[in-house]
Formats: sequence, structure tokens, C-alpha cells
Amino acid sequence: MTSRPTRTGFVAHELYLWHNTGNYAGPMPYGNPVQPDTHAENPETKRRFRNLLEVAGLTPLLHPIAPREATEAEILRFHTAGYLDKLKALSGEHGGDAGIFTPMGRGSYEIALLSAGGVLAALEAIMEGSVDNAYALVRPPGHHALADMGMGFCLLGNAAIAGFHALEHYGLERIALVDWDVHHGNGTQSAFYSDPRALTISVHQDNCFPPDSGHLHERGTGAGVGFNLNVPLPAGSGVGAYEAAWERVVIPALDAYKPQLIIVPSGFDAGAYDPLGRMQMHSDGYRQLTEMLLAAADRHCDGRLLMCHEGGYNTWTVPFFGLAVMEALSGVRTGTQDPFLEMHAALGGQALQPHQSDAITKAEALLAALA
Repeated sequence: MTSRPTRTGFVAHELYLWHNTGNYAGPMPYGNPVQPDTHAENPETKRRFRNLLEVAGLTPLLHPIAPREATEAEILRFHTAGYLDKLKALSGEHGGDAGIFTPMGRGSYEIALLSAGGVLAALEAIMEGSVDNAYALVRPPGHHALADMGMGFCLLGNAAIAGFHALEHYGLERIALVDWDVHHGNGTQSAFYSDPRALTISVHQDNCFPPDSGHLHERGTGAGVGFNLNVPLPAGSGVGAYEAAWERVVIPALDAYKPQLIIVPSGFDAGAYDPLGRMQMHSDGYRQLTEMLLAAADRHCDGRLLMCHEGGYNTWTVPFFGLAVMEALSGVRTGTQDPFLEMHAALGGQALQPHQSDAITKAEALLAALA
């Protein structure tokens, strides 16, 4: 096990795993002729991620951060009072649908407050200097949630709420949000679409979810024009395409904008074999992207990098993607080997392909607005 001195905070809580999404058939409600099964957004990928950190010996080297419940005032910086009333009512009864593809169970609202509050607690630890960077392994996820409705398994906009806290409570003038989930971060985009205080970047599979969302022309509105960047990559993109997107779009955008904080909605569903994506990322790819973000954070914001967990639905592989990110954040190499890495790295199309490069070139043109 090798290390360098970095204080990496880590948020996790058993209650995150008690958010009940019910018996589904993946993301679909069961019913004739679909046999009941497990909802795609269930506790297991998060539980196994947390457990692998312990088995690998990394957990004792992280700085535990206790989550707290987000206050209504903090939530209302993004969400509407009417939506919160709906969540409270569903949570106090027997659950129901908070929005499109967003089931919740009894008590889920309170767990969602703890999820958003866990990201806030991690942000506070970074801003107050008790840690250098942090990962919030929270649930339910947040990057699809809109101001007045849930969407795509997300109840509250965890990253957006943290972003507003950084701007309003800590008085930061510029923050950046870099979303690498395979699905477009539409909720986070909507939160800051007219706000030049936030640079929002989403690198995602083109036209995956939500449908007809995350296009190049979605650049912001009003004072926010130019501060929203989407990088829609073709299905089948691997590590070569993601690294090129980072080198040619993400990092130059961060260097031009010079944020005082970087928040990463961290979904691992761009990983190879994920059931809800068609990309080919592997653990070393996630490690490389994290290291590039860390270098940008070192250049511009004293290393302040906050990651909050989003999607990722393959129970075998997500723990190894997460371990690679946590090793990069902490500077600790545990020596634990990813047994899937060799197989993932050998998949056809891992290198940057011409059509993928063309898509990235189109996104590069968006950088002119930040010059």
C-alpha cells in the first residue's frame, strides 16, 4: 500500500441503503407480462462499493464525515415548496411516484434530506479546511431531479443544492459542476441554466436519458449563455473517447473559467457492462479522469474537489470503479486488483474512434464563449 498525504473525506450512512424503490423490473414497473424483480436503483452497488473500501484497507485512511439532514431553506434554494409537500405526503404514507421513473417508499423523504445533507456536510468539511477533497456515497441520487418534480430515480438535486450552498453560504463567485454519469445531468443543468456563477458540464451518452436532452445547443440562457456545456458522446465510447473529451473540452473549460470549487456528480453507469448505458469505461479510466480533475482543482481552487454519488447499476464492477476513484482522491494505492480490468481494457473500440473524435470537435467549439 502506497500513499501521499491527502485528507480525503468520506460520507456514508446505513439509512441511504434503506431508501425503498420497491419491486420493479429494472427501471420498469412490473405487471403482466413482466415478472417482478429488483429496481435498478437498489442499495447493492452502493453497499458493495462501501464494503470493498473496507476490505481493501482504505476506509481507515479516509476521514469520516457524518451526514446531516439538509434544512428546508437549503432545499428551497432549488426546489419548490409544492414539490417538498408532495414528497412529505408520499413519504408519510406508503410511498409512490415522485416523478418520471422515480419511485419512493415510506420514509424516503427523510432519507433524501440526509442524502442532500451528506453532500452539504462534505462541502462544509472541504470549505472549512478539515479535508482536502471528499466523496459522498449518498442515496437517493440527484442529478435528474427538477425544481418541481423527481426524475430518473432522483428525489432531490444533491449537487445543485450543494452548489447553491457554496454560492450563497460561502460566497463563492465561480463553481464548476462536471457530471460524468452516462445519462445527461439535466436537473443540475436546469438549476444553473441562467446563472454565470456556475459552469455546468455534462459528458454523457448521446440521447440516452432523458430522451432528447443534453444536446450541444443547450448552452444556457440570459446571463448564463455559454456557461452550460454538453458533450454527448456516441454509444460505445470507451476510455479513449472520455480521455479525449477531458483533454479537449472539460479541462480547457475549467482552465478558462477558473472555478473556486469543483463538484462532480459521479455516476459509474458509463462503465462497461452497465445495464442502463452502452459505454465502455473501466476502473483505470475513472482513475485517469479523477487525476485530471484533481490537477485542475489544484491549479484553480486549492484542491477543493467534491464528488457525490449518482448512478451505476452493475453490482460486480461499480465497487472497483469506486475504489479507483477513492485511491486517486486519497493518493493511496491499496494494491487491490480489479479482476475485470483486463477484460474491459481488451474490449473492441476502447481507443478513440473517428466518429467519437468528430463529436468531441463539435463540443470544442463551445469553448469560444469562455475565452
